[in-house]
Amino acid sequence: MKTPAIVFVTGGIGSGKSAVCRILSSRGVPVYDSDSRTKELYRGPLLGKIEEALGENLRLADGSLDRKKLSSVIFNDRAKLQTVESIVHPAVLADFLLWRNGFDAEKVPFVVMESALVLSKPLFSNVADKIVAVDAPEDVRIARAVSRDGVNPDSIRRRVAAQKLPLEKADVVITNDCTFEELEKRTLEVFFS
Repeated sequence: MKTPAIVFVTGGIGSGKSAVCRILSSRGVPVYDSDSRTKELYRGPLLGKIEEALGENLRLADGSLDRKKLSSVIFNDRAKLQTVESIVHPAVLADFLLWRNGFDAEKVPFVVMESALVLSKPLFSNVADKIVAVDAPEDVRIARAVSRDGVNPDSIRRRVAAQKLPLEKADVVITNDCTFEELEKRTLEVFFS
């Protein structure tokens, strides 16, 4: 069985990468949501590996990951952040490749990995056959994220500023400064024409 091609769909907060992936999924394209899968992986041995590497207990009373504590541990410590990434990113990539191997290219010509960070992490270079970035004007991204997450605009501005994605590494950039219907049209043109 031949495995399908790999397409990365990436973009910063509020860019609309999830909307693009919903459009693709509605057309039968398998989409691997990196954020959701990473949360699942934390329920397995991954969390123990991170705790061991950091020398910290990062669990809530129910045994699940204490996200606030992990954030506080790595927030201002670049070395600890790199330690966590050196454990999490290879686990996500291995999980993705295993997932992709479950599809036959005869039936599914390509699968999608949705991830905000694939352009900025060397581990993911040379994995995808095609990289599609979704971008939008900064004010639109901030408004979308504030509306969706119900958070302070300043915190979103800081996240946007910290997420300078190297869009020049993408094969195609879909500009999402439009209605959902127009985004759907642009997405289908990129993927199916």
